[in-house]
Amino acid sequence: MTGFGFLCTGVRTDPYAAGPALVFRLRITASPGTPVHALALRCQFRIEPARRSYDDTEAAALTDLFGERSRWGSSLNPLEFAQVPVMVKGFTGETETDVVVPCTYDMDIASSRYFHALADGEVPLRLLFSGTAFTGTGGFRVEPVPWDRETVFRMPVKAWREMVDQHFPGSAWIRLPRDTMDALLAYRSRRALPSWQAAVEGLLDAAGERTS
Repeated sequence: MTGFGFLCTGVRTDPYAAGPALVFRLRITASPGTPVHALALRCQFRIEPARRSYDDTEAAALTDLFGERSRWGSSLNPLEFAQVPVMVKGFTGETETDVVVPCTYDMDIASSRYFHALADGEVPLRLLFSGTAFTGTGGFRVEPVPWDRETVFRMPVKAWREMVDQHFPGSAWIRLPRDTMDALLAYRSRRALPSWQAAVEGLLDAAGERTS
């Protein structure tokens, strides 16, 4: 069976993507001298929050995900970030390819809330691989990519922030149930407010929750 190895060498934003996306650079190695005609990969990205430290501001922002810091010994569990398929063209020995990961800024998604809470530093990721390899000399042999193939990568938080700023400059968004959205629209219309921001600020003022 062909031996495969994987290493993530970097990440960048895609300024031309229609939606938010991060592009990870992946180096793949195969057993020496074994032609790989094609590789159909499944790549799973997991966040491993226990592999970094957090200041008090970050810890407060992560309370809804992991609870109070005193509980983190048992609650700081891995988070699912993404699962993406990748088709890799033929190679022998070693090759590199891009893994495009579509992202969301939906704050109902745990990974988005985690990224948003971090001020700086790195995001500890683990990439897990599986799939099918088409190999062989003088013909095709179909074999699985072993389920234990994986690598770790520390993604700079600034890569996530740059991606968000490209698509949502200076802003954020939340998803609301339709009946709540209808009620908010009615509130805005009754008061002839010029924007959604003004509507939310009006509600915060009424609740005494605005700090500035």
